[in-house]
This record gives sequence, structure tokens and C-alpha cells, in this order.
Amino acid sequence: MSGRNTALTPPADATAPVRHPDAPAPGELLGAHYEHCFGCGHGQPHGLHLEARAGEGVRVTAEFTVKPAHQGAPGLAHGGVLATALDETLGSLNWLLRVIAVTGRLETDFVRPVPVDTVLYLEAEVTAVAGRKIYSSAVGRIGGPQGPVALRADALFIEVKVDHFIDNGRPEEIRAAMADPDQVRRARAFEVNP
Repeated sequence: MSGRNTALTPPADATAPVRHPDAPAPGELLGAHYEHCFGCGHGQPHGLHLEARAGEGVRVTAEFTVKPAHQGAPGLAHGGVLATALDETLGSLNWLLRVIAVTGRLETDFVRPVPVDTVLYLEAEVTAVAGRKIYSSAVGRIGGPQGPVALRADALFIEVKVDHFIDNGRPEEIRAAMADPDQVRRARAFEVNP
């Protein structure tokens, strides 16, 4: 692809990604990492409610239905919503590596319009790891895994510690997440790019 940003090209010493032994099993629904996440949380009435599943290797698949609240031009998905769907799907890959990471860069190619009421099927994979940098790519298809390509993305995620969220998040939400008595839900709130 001409004009590709070199920040998204793994360095020569990058390594192949390794799925963590405790990663969710292939086919397992990952579920929302945080109830109020715009991408995957069910506590957001106009959110994407994106559902991601672990795939083979270091891959995930995800789906979401474009609703009227997601439109930009009449009857078509807003480009920012589509970029959010890609970002959420790419962020879900970090569950397979068992690292906390945030989006450093996301480059999106919009190939064709996505109409309202369309089910967008997304596939993403980690392509390389170099230190704290995680390189990944994704594709979005209209209607299913064999549907026409609507968008593509390349991304760079940066591994961070939980302090990144505690130091930078709004205190009310951080306190509420940290006070959750459910240990698994408390930990998952900080697992994926917010």
C-alpha cells in the first residue's frame, strides 16, 4: 500500500506474536471488558455492543449491527463509528496476549459505504510484537466473513501498566471500577483500550 505510515511497520527485530496459555479458547465469546465502554459495553444505549470471539492463534472475530444512531450521512454508518469498531476489535486481541495495551496509532481505509442495519463482520490479528509495541491489522466485511470488504485497518498498540488508567481516568469511574466486589470484572475493566 503506497503512503503507508512507517510507524505501523514492525521493525526488523520484531517477533511473531505468541498466544498466552491462559487466553480464552478459540470460539469463546470475550464479552464486554467494561459495561460503559462505547465499543463493547451493554451499559451504553447508543454504543456498538460489539461482540468479539477468540479465534485461532492470535486472532479475533467480531460483529456489530449498524443502528440508526450510528449514521453519519443519511442511511450510512459514520466513519468514526466504523473506526471505533475496528479499534475495539483490534484492542480485543490484547486479551489473547494477556497484556494491557492502548491504541498508539490506527490507520483506517474506508473501502465502501456501510448502510444502516448492516451486520459488520470484523477479523483482526496480531502480526508482530517488538518490546511494548504490538502490531495488528483488521478487515471489516458487510454481512459476514465472505461479504464484500468495507474497511481495513493497521494499528499499533502500546503495552501499559494499570497505572495508566488510574492516573489518567476520571476519578469517579476509576473508584467505581476499583470498588467492584467482583474481582474478575474489576480486573477486566482495565484490560482493553478504553
